[in-house]
Amino acid sequence: MIIDCHGHYTTAPRELHDWRAQQIDGGTASPPVFSDDVLRETIEPNQLRRQTERGIDLTIFSPRAASMGHHLAPAAENERWSRLCNDLVHRVARLYPGRFAGVCQLPQAPGADPADCVPELRRCVEELGFVGCNLNPDPSGGDWAGPPLTDRTWYPLYEAMVELDVPAMIHVSSSDNPNAHTTGAHYLNADTAVFMQLLAGDLFEDFPSLRFVIPHGGGAVPYHWGRFRGLAQNLGRPPLAEHLLGNVFFDTCVYHQPGIDLLTRVLPAGNILFASETFGAVDGTDPESGHAYDDTRRYVEAALAPAQLERVFEGNARSVYPRLPVPQPVRTKEHR
Repeated sequence: MIIDCHGHYTTAPRELHDWRAQQIDGGTASPPVFSDDVLRETIEPNQLRRQTERGIDLTIFSPRAASMGHHLAPAAENERWSRLCNDLVHRVARLYPGRFAGVCQLPQAPGADPADCVPELRRCVEELGFVGCNLNPDPSGGDWAGPPLTDRTWYPLYEAMVELDVPAMIHVSSSDNPNAHTTGAHYLNADTAVFMQLLAGDLFEDFPSLRFVIPHGGGAVPYHWGRFRGLAQNLGRPPLAEHLLGNVFFDTCVYHQPGIDLLTRVLPAGNILFASETFGAVDGTDPESGHAYDDTRRYVEAALAPAQLERVFEGNARSVYPRLPVPQPVRTKEHR
């Protein structure tokens, strides 16, 4: 079975985002209501078709990350927005059982108490059957005005995550900083920055079962693994394998073969989860290979031995996301 740990509802109906824009501008209209048929029209020719073509059985699915927009509205409005987006993800998962597993957007806001996110996390996990959450380490939208993820202000959220036994994917939203393009810089900067925060702190001494997934191959982490090993040594931290790799995992949203080769050589196979972020950051065909940039399955299969592939394609995801359902494998087309 192949589990893609990184999918977003990037094809949600346009009216959803139109309503959010009105909400940000102070609008008070009721949110849009969509029929099941409308949701099917957004999923079947897009994510579901791509999954089937590429032989992916299950996608861990969350609202569109760039649209979380935590910096664009007050906490109360972000809570309303998060509930709406999470409910749509839940409906998609119910329409296609065994093909999508929900991960929730949290109602974060600059300066807001992370504890205020706990009710929505609980609702999504306990009532909607979600398997994790997306955690924005910079709800200011590129200003990095808040405390690092190792700060104790985050602890109430972590306590709930541990109790519920769900991980968080570390994922910023859109950038409000013109110096940092959202997908080309802000995302990758955040991945790298959070790894360094965790390296410099002792978070997992307080939360030994807390689990984070750092997406996009970890940003600069694999490329600068020697730098991080040296910094850990200079800061008096334990070796990275002991200090972080029991709690921190990385996905394969890296869009060329040399990048995946580096990721899989530097990091243990037990810390890598398969992902493609289809209909996400990079669409289109690579003229050098003739294949889609985000067709990461072919890169991973070329980089790993069969025994490692089982862990990366399925086993690691089930360990990190223990609430994942165990459906009957879906018959999919042979990947070519």
